[in-house]
Amino acid sequence: MNNSSQKKVILYLITQSHLGGAQKHLADLMKYSNEKYEIHLAIAYLGYLSDVANSLNIKVHIIPSLKRSINLIDDLKSLQEFNTLVKQLKPDLIHAHSSKPGVIARLTGKLNNIPVLFTAHGWGFDENAPFIRRNIVLLFEKLMAPLTANTICVCQSDYDAAVKLKIFNKEAATVIYNCAEDIDLPLAEPAQDPPRLIMVARFNNNQKDQIGLINAIAKLEYKVSLDFVGTGPDFDQVQAYATKIGVDDQIAFLGDRTDVPELLSKSQIFVLSTHYEGFPISILEAMRAGLPIIATDVNGIYEQVENGINGFLVPHQDEQALITALTNLIRSSTARKKMGEMSRKKFLTEFNIERMIADVHQLYDRTLQNHS
Repeated sequence: MNNSSQKKVILYLITQSHLGGAQKHLADLMKYSNEKYEIHLAIAYLGYLSDVANSLNIKVHIIPSLKRSINLIDDLKSLQEFNTLVKQLKPDLIHAHSSKPGVIARLTGKLNNIPVLFTAHGWGFDENAPFIRRNIVLLFEKLMAPLTANTICVCQSDYDAAVKLKIFNKEAATVIYNCAEDIDLPLAEPAQDPPRLIMVARFNNNQKDQIGLINAIAKLEYKVSLDFVGTGPDFDQVQAYATKIGVDDQIAFLGDRTDVPELLSKSQIFVLSTHYEGFPISILEAMRAGLPIIATDVNGIYEQVENGINGFLVPHQDEQALITALTNLIRSSTARKKMGEMSRKKFLTEFNIERMIADVHQLYDRTLQNHS
């Protein structure tokens, strides 16, 4: 281990490097932790996150066998490669993000007597997740819990769900809300007519529900414009579906974008139609922009969106409720303006990134001290 007079070495592990909520969260952690600690990043491939690391002069380590899908051969290989990296770096602390890295990091930590923190960006065992994945993740989380120095839950809902399923004791986890950095950009003007809708999410039909939003758009009495931001395995399928039911002229499929804050500031309503989540950073970014939110009422979203205050919560897969919520905001510029103002206020008061970073660093220091 490193001499106590030196910076403590923290090794982050995450699977994917593309632009996404967990990646944005980790980018913020790297930015705000780089001065206090010596940071290293292990990922499967180059992309958005490695670009952020390079801009901060953070060393990036590629583990190509580390894939999101379950594959015994690749998983054993990634465990071996990560173990080799850990023996080489000798980090003081490993911080893993999401399910697969969480398993690999905790097994490696046990082998090398290094404490491991695990951030769950939403649980893969959510009741709306695919059945096989749900039960595999649940089993592994229960097996890995004893190997975890502490689990970070990004919202109270995730914490409560894990405690209820007896994955860990209450003392073995910490709630640290996802937050987003405030930026110097013009706020949105939600009262502007006609309102433009935007949804920022990966195209993965097992989790996200762009199809449900498209169906609602098709049945609205108002003809509105919608921007879909993001890519993913089901991008082409969703785009073809929009064409099939005749609303492709209303929907722009923008792909991955690095100018999401600018796109949000030019929109009037943010929508997240989804099957399960953790605590979406996309909603925080929309709140930061001062937008009213319409979102599916799953997991920790109710901790971001207060129904009737800064937006509307819609029951899971309730098409008529989604249509009603959309209609209410589309036809009322006054409601959009008021709810947008409440979103901005809630973002500033409850989701301050300085508080999140302070809580994470406090947990780092406490974990390091307990292990010394």
